[in-house]
Amino acid sequence: MLGYATLTPTYLARTLNREALRQHWPEIRRVVERGQASSLYCSIATVGEDGTPTVTPIGTVFLGANPGGFFFDRYTSDLGNNINANGKICLLAVNSSKLFWLRSFLLGRFTSPPGVRLYGTAGPLRAATASELSQIERRVRSSKWLKGNQLIWSSFTQVRDLEFTSFRPVSYPAMMERLWQ
Repeated sequence: MLGYATLTPTYLARTLNREALRQHWPEIRRVVERGQASSLYCSIATVGEDGTPTVTPIGTVFLGANPGGFFFDRYTSDLGNNINANGKICLLAVNSSKLFWLRSFLLGRFTSPPGVRLYGTAGPLRAATASELSQIERRVRSSKWLKGNQLIWSSFTQVRDLEFTSFRPVSYPAMMERLWQ
């Protein structure tokens, strides 16, 4: 297991490999879930054929038990085009809760990681499974009665698989002494 002695500022600045990704996957999933809960989305960065970077907010990312997951790809033409040309992605999730940050600054430390970057690939579009459709329905259930929900969330049918190969914590070393152990 990686202890804090290993997680020096130099270590945190590096991208962590597949072995470390598997080891920390449960914590990474919690960080992504908190990020999505606080801001309603994750950001996925891609690069176009001409080298232009694009960052896209995605509120439909779901992570699985292994280092991967899927997202519903419905309104993302640049993201989809970039993935079709070069499947490499970077997913960023940050806990943007004001209460989380206020508490962290008051304590002088984070009680949980503030964010994480995941590096990997996104696959081609495919039909969503019944299980995947059920997951998106559960996520948006609380707003089902709103007109915007019906306009945006009712037509999801296709997903892209995500496979992650490495990660890099969002790092504030002075306040992260007990994290990523």
